[in-house]
This record gives sequence, C-alpha cells and structure tokens, in this order.
Amino acid sequence: MNHTNLSPAQFDEQIGKNENAVIIDVRMPNEKVEGDIEGSTVINIMSPDFADKIKALDRTKDYYVFCRSGGRSSTACGFMTSNGFESVYNLEGGINAWNQYEQTKK
Repeated sequence: MNHTNLSPAQFDEQIGKNENAVIIDVRMPNEKVEGDIEGSTVINIMSPDFADKIKALDRTKDYYVFCRSGGRSSTACGFMTSNGFESVYNLEGGINAWNQYEQTKK
C-alpha cells in the first residue's frame, strides 16, 4: 500500500478530527523557524537514527508527515509504508503550502 498525498486543507481537516493522528515533521530541527504544525514531533530524515525511530513507532496510529516542500516527507512516507505502516499521509507542498493555507484562514 502506498501513502496518500493531502492538500493543506485536507491535512488540517483530517488531523482535526482524527484522535489516532500522529504528526511527524521530518525536517531538521533548525527548520522549525520556517513554520510548524501544532503537536508535531521532529524525526529528522537526515539523522542516522531516522530508520530506527520510525520502526519503533506504533503501527496502529495514523501518521501525517510533512517537511518544507513535500519531497522529504514523501520519501519518509514511502519508507514507512514499505515497513508495514498502513495509514500514512503526506502534506503536499509541505510547510510552505501549509503556511499559505493558514494565511487564508485568518
């Protein structure tokens, strides 16, 4: 099974109503200054222990993954689905798209 790409609006809607949602930021910690999604946990895809941290996660949860523009998070989602995660969602356009979406909500 592959992951699902979601627009910022779809991503926001799903994390808002899904009590089983876990939000993962695969950017480097210093990239948080570019924006953040409330409740997210950083698991840096460039870190040597990335695979171990992902494999240790609860496979019964629903994972919502983002990065700056959607590339690294898509790679992370692919890794997750190939390791037995069934409910994995990628934020299309990453935090850049999320920030633009957030502006339209104000």
